[in-house]
Amino acid sequence: MAEELIEVTESRKKDHIDLAFKSQVDMTDHRFYYEPLLSGHPQNNLKEIPFLNKKFKAPIWISSMTGGTGKAKTINANLGRACQEFGLGMGLGSCRIILEDDTFFEDFNLRPLIGTDYPFFANLGVAQLEELIVKKRLSQVNKLVDKLKADGLIIHVNPLQEWLQPEGDHFNMTSLQVVEEILNVAEFPVIVKEVGQGMGYHSLKALFQLPLAAIDFAAHGGTNFAMLELLRADETSRELYTPLAHVGHTAEEMVEFTNLIVEELGDKRKCNFVIISGGIKTFLDGYYLINKIHVPAIYGMASPFLKHAMGEYEPLKSFVELQLEGLKIANAMLKIR
Repeated sequence: MAEELIEVTESRKKDHIDLAFKSQVDMTDHRFYYEPLLSGHPQNNLKEIPFLNKKFKAPIWISSMTGGTGKAKTINANLGRACQEFGLGMGLGSCRIILEDDTFFEDFNLRPLIGTDYPFFANLGVAQLEELIVKKRLSQVNKLVDKLKADGLIIHVNPLQEWLQPEGDHFNMTSLQVVEEILNVAEFPVIVKEVGQGMGYHSLKALFQLPLAAIDFAAHGGTNFAMLELLRADETSRELYTPLAHVGHTAEEMVEFTNLIVEELGDKRKCNFVIISGGIKTFLDGYYLINKIHVPAIYGMASPFLKHAMGEYEPLKSFVELQLEGLKIANAMLKIR
């Protein structure tokens, strides 16, 4: 035992010498106070978070991504399995493709994988909902949510994306009017999200006055669907409209808007939950923002999950485990400035 200990110690010390010059750090993260004296290494300090009649075991939302393509079934199945194993919530990508045709239904049929304890939401865009409003066919939305056994519907608000999309739809109603129409007839909870530009103060303030289950920021800084559509467009359009992809609001800016709006609205505020997404690269980004905002919140990620969900399940499982361990350390040793 003593010889083994000496061998391990010598190996570690050699590593320290070899890596000393590579481990220099020239930048400090000024968002936190580091308090190393106040806690031991945590076992499990993640608290359950209630949401509607469900719960989160960790403050993480798997943001809306994909469906109806060759890889979607594998990706979504892995994500659904992770939700069940780790107690996370999830929003589907656009469910437009299964509104009237069940060919790709199994790509989206994740309730059996997620189970009944954790939040799971369907997703439709403003363009599809406006079309259903005009055709007086909103009953299809209730049927979609029922068919998926989802807890509710995400409405993704994407006028800039649709304008830039070569085959995009143009809106005749405002997105706010569409959301209000859905809330008038919905038999389910509703979340409203953007798709990578975020939302300004006035849009957020309007949403906080509606009885929404949550607002999902989808802020500027993560996957940007305006830029995605420009990459699909012709060269002239791309050259002309690329500046529009740089318009938007970061998650941190939207947190500041939210805190101001919460103070201004007082008891006029009807939405009491936020999903902070868009540009959340690490668990420290999420930890910082959910502790900075003045309403109950979790953080959402899309592309980091997508990166690990495209093949076998184990890389995704490892990614989530490391996220949770990082959150535990942050809870134990970091304070928000």
